Amino acid sequence: MHSIRAFSHLFAFLLVAYGWKESWSFALLPFSVTSSALNGRQFKSLARSNTVCWATPKNVSSSSSSSSSLPETPLAQPQQSLKDEVEASTVSQQRNSRVAKRMKLQWCNNGFCQDVLREKVVGTRNQIVLRGPATGQVVYHWQSVTQETRNNNKKSDLYQEQTDTATVIKDPFVLILIRPGDDTLIQAAAKAIQELSEFGVQVLLDPSTAARVKYYFGVDSDNVHLFEAMPTPGFGDDIRDESDTDTLRDHDSYLYGQSHPTGNPVAAHAPDLICTLGGDGLLMHAGMMFQGAVPPILCVAGGSLGFLTPFRQDEMVEALLIALGLQTSSSIADQDSTPLILPDIDVFPPNMPTYAYTPKEVNGDRTRPKLKFGLGNRIYLSIRMRLECAVVSKDGSIRSRYNVLNEVVVDRGSSPYLAALECFCDDSHLTTVQADGVIFATPTGSTAYSLAAGSSVVHPAVPCILLTPICPHVLSFRSMIFPDHVLLRCYVPEDARAGASVAFDGKHRQELRRGESLEVKMSPYPVPTINRVDQTADWLGNLKSNFNFNARPRQRPLS
Repeated sequence: MHSIRAFSHLFAFLLVAYGWKESWSFALLPFSVTSSALNGRQFKSLARSNTVCWATPKNVSSSSSSSSSLPETPLAQPQQSLKDEVEASTVSQQRNSRVAKRMKLQWCNNGFCQDVLREKVVGTRNQIVLRGPATGQVVYHWQSVTQETRNNNKKSDLYQEQTDTATVIKDPFVLILIRPGDDTLIQAAAKAIQELSEFGVQVLLDPSTAARVKYYFGVDSDNVHLFEAMPTPGFGDDIRDESDTDTLRDHDSYLYGQSHPTGNPVAAHAPDLICTLGGDGLLMHAGMMFQGAVPPILCVAGGSLGFLTPFRQDEMVEALLIALGLQTSSSIADQDSTPLILPDIDVFPPNMPTYAYTPKEVNGDRTRPKLKFGLGNRIYLSIRMRLECAVVSKDGSIRSRYNVLNEVVVDRGSSPYLAALECFCDDSHLTTVQADGVIFATPTGSTAYSLAAGSSVVHPAVPCILLTPICPHVLSFRSMIFPDHVLLRCYVPEDARAGASVAFDGKHRQELRRGESLEVKMSPYPVPTINRVDQTADWLGNLKSNFNFNARPRQRPLS
């Protein structure tokens, strides 16, 4: 027995001296080495070592006084090492069995996702780049649809989708809207109707205008038809009483990117193009008439300001024929008629001394090219977004809904108290409004009430929603601009001193009671207006001519 104990002591000290690995420390376990075989100095020396693992034999009584001072069995380190090795092996196997993956981008809104239109992933490290700008100049031209064209394009899914939903135009219908109470405009319209009838254009007039044109100017043609605006299902006041509940349900569940009906009921004669002869208010009226899809609108100046009416009255017939594809700009020039040319716009406003603008030299030609309307049979459009505004009652039902072209205004109405409103953006609290009101405006409406309230001027092609406070009772409330995919909500709290009032493009004013809210989002039905040149040239030209944009006398040169 003494020889065995001596051998075990010698073997243990040899392990300590040569620094064997921890895995070899289990060699001591079969020898049943206990503290009774070691004195205190030897035990402290071995316990200090990292290479010896002590274990108490099972036959040692727990009541022994010497064994009570032994440490617990330190076996965790070898077991942890073995566990780490198993985990590393498992991770390695999983890595080898992985399938190659690639990042995919999507646009998601209101729970509906679709493939992105602008962003794309390139390279081997999933770099994200943009295909192009978010917006662009929209142009349309007329394409002759023949049997040969149909046969050649039948394989195209896009062509099939267009031919299934679009109508081939042979005899176009033009709706002419005239500002009421102006005999001069009625006379100009009567002359234009007679000229358009010679080209086979079918003219739509409201009953009052048709009667005046026939009675005062003798315009009685088979090409003149009566037109009455029909209410659009799902829009207007008290839409909860509409009998067509399926249409309302489809509209409420509409998600951007999915197919959706045009929204307008099919009339006996639906217009292919609208011509407004008046001011900007007449364009607002046309937008209210068509709460669903809107045909292209050609605006002829006949009002006071004319910020959105780029065409003159003497250009009305020519512009309509070109916009309908019945004439081209070259054919007008061949008839020795004055082509529709954009007037030269100076670099500076007209009330300021200017310097001559020298265009960039192209192939030795330093003349400035003048853009004509309908150049290359292409018509430039401004796609003016609208806001879909819905008044939601306490029970969650929609009381009224309108599409607005300029703005929707929530104000205090006739109440002597400030309007108390809680505003949310996609269900995230935006701010508490204590002011005379708040304006939700489109880019087109940025030059209307929103401009007067101190907001920014926004290009009509920018897809955004402007929020502008009206006389806020705080110093830090500034106007804000949101992307067009958000849902804005304005809520009247139950503890408000009074309710509020809401107006849609200055019309259809109604009360917003406590507990009710107004929801504002982008409408799927924009208003396309025809440009005289393009959307930027028309917009900047009107800013300078109508608002004297940035008009200031120039400083004199130093020398």
